[in-house]
Amino acid sequence: MYQRIRNLREDKDLTQTQMAEYLKCSQRIYSNYERGDVDIPTAILIKLADFHHTSTDYLLNRTNHKEPYPVG
Repeated sequence: MYQRIRNLREDKDLTQTQMAEYLKCSQRIYSNYERGDVDIPTAILIKLADFHHTSTDYLLNRTNHKEPYPVG
């Protein structure tokens, strides 16, 4: 899971600091998320999925389909 989050960030040429600002956390906390040093809170996981236009299942390695689920 953590590698996917990092890859998605790097695909958009964003820094950890930029992602941390979006998530309203410190760069250090965000770095801990990417390394897997701390569990990612559900609310943050949802924000990451929304930001990257994917599903939480993709972030959690439960599927290889990047597309988000349809709303409704």
